[in-house]
Amino acid sequence: MHVLRGEPPGALGEADGAVPRPHQRPELPRRSENRGALGEADGVVPDGTTVFDDEIPGVANLDPALLGALRQAATDAGDDGVKFYVNSGWRSPEYQNQLLREAVSKYGSEEEAARWVGTPNTSAHVSGDAVDIGPFDATAWLSEHGAKYGLCQIYSNEPWHYELRPEAIDHGCPPMYADPTHDPRMQQ
Repeated sequence: MHVLRGEPPGALGEADGAVPRPHQRPELPRRSENRGALGEADGVVPDGTTVFDDEIPGVANLDPALLGALRQAATDAGDDGVKFYVNSGWRSPEYQNQLLREAVSKYGSEEEAARWVGTPNTSAHVSGDAVDIGPFDATAWLSEHGAKYGLCQIYSNEPWHYELRPEAIDHGCPPMYADPTHDPRMQQ
């Protein structure tokens, strides 16, 4: 069993898990065993991947401005003893579609799955414009300091999901959407 750093049970529709007790991080498999041929080239991120791992496509294919902001934030967080791990970054459309199929299977409907997983046409991961960061101390650090780098949590139900909002440097992060179904970008 792999540990998903800082993500609650059901994150991205990846696996069922017990509800964590306070101060306990849930342990979940990183990826389903039935994903077949999907691998790193599709954006599957190996355990222990950081924002500095250029050889990993899930990192290397992130938007350069997002990656630059993440690297600066990770460097500064490191000075505070906090290390950022990438749980998910850029994803191929095929990988995103697989995650969506898994979420529909898990949650029982496309409508419920949409609260957690976008389509290949709407997911900011497919365009390289989103990253899922862990563990909990990294997301807590970003929650407090991310706006300084233009890094904002976008969805209330996904504390690990960050996107670049350069205007946040001067004006703070915009209000979060409850979940992706409230994000107008997902209504395509």
